[in-house]
Amino acid sequence: MPDTVLSVPTDNQRAERADDARRRATIHDVARLAGVSRQTVSRAVNDKGEIDPGTKERVLEAARLLDYRPSRFARGLVQKGAVTAGLVIPDLRNPFFPEVAAGVLEAAEQRGWQVVVWDSRIDEAREREALDVLSHQADAVVGYFTDPDDILARHIGGVPLVLLERGPQQTRFAAVGIDAATGVEQGMTHLFGAGHRRIGMLDGVHGPSPRRQAFLEQARRLGLPVDEGWVVVCPEHSVAGGESGMERLLTERPGITAVFGFNDLIAIGAMRAARRHGRSVPDGLAVLGFDGLALGELVEPALTTLHIDKRRLGRLAVEQVVRLRAGEEPLRGADAWVTPELVVRASA
Repeated sequence: MPDTVLSVPTDNQRAERADDARRRATIHDVARLAGVSRQTVSRAVNDKGEIDPGTKERVLEAARLLDYRPSRFARGLVQKGAVTAGLVIPDLRNPFFPEVAAGVLEAAEQRGWQVVVWDSRIDEAREREALDVLSHQADAVVGYFTDPDDILARHIGGVPLVLLERGPQQTRFAAVGIDAATGVEQGMTHLFGAGHRRIGMLDGVHGPSPRRQAFLEQARRLGLPVDEGWVVVCPEHSVAGGESGMERLLTERPGITAVFGFNDLIAIGAMRAARRHGRSVPDGLAVLGFDGLALGELVEPALTTLHIDKRRLGRLAVEQVVRLRAGEEPLRGADAWVTPELVVRASA
């Protein structure tokens, strides 16, 4: 068979390729450009014998032009073990996320896997950078991402991806979600049963939020005079953010008797702001969190919260990776949800 001449991409082809530059080149792309089979590409890049030197050189040049790197995931299917998982966490300073990471690390260690942790610092650009890097270094990626599926697909290429805290019905990727609706229902029913009718919410998300949607739906179900005007978005997921949001909420809705925090840190900040306004907790203002951090047991009064099994969240994510690596369908429905449980303490 005569040698095939490898054509260098034109400027237009390079421009088109730049639009999709973040998509990970596959063995199919290299084979197509070099005019050979996938088996030939595999032999060339893995330095196997039984391949003509000219053909090998052409394949390696195609791989260089496409920035192709053999998938560690693909190699892992042949060479069992040596699995590396990438874990992308939005904020390691928030005590919620190290517990999720601990669940991932425990489950990975049981399987002899390695885990590379990336702190995206709640920055979309860093999330995408994490995908770009980890898609070349890891066999699978687990993490928190804000981009929609189509953007994630361009950055992750063909590497298995598991999204954390995104409902399985909200993405085509494998996912592990938190059943916010059931959790919020428990919390609102508790507050309503304690006699509260003017309940505000401190959200942590700009735009649509599953927790906010569930809060408003439960308010309507219970017949409360509560709408979007009773929700304040905090500037950050922190105690300081909760304090700032609570200051605003008390100014706009001074008649509230209870507040639902997006997470425990925000709820603790709400308690601090309430006390500055002369509101005792829980008599002057009931406060409910959503996380179940150990920190909630240490504040005074102890925080009533919706406890999330954060380690189970991480373990389920690893189970999703296991299924993807085995070529199985990921867990869906209730099997891919973690349901919060109400823990009643002194704050509400």
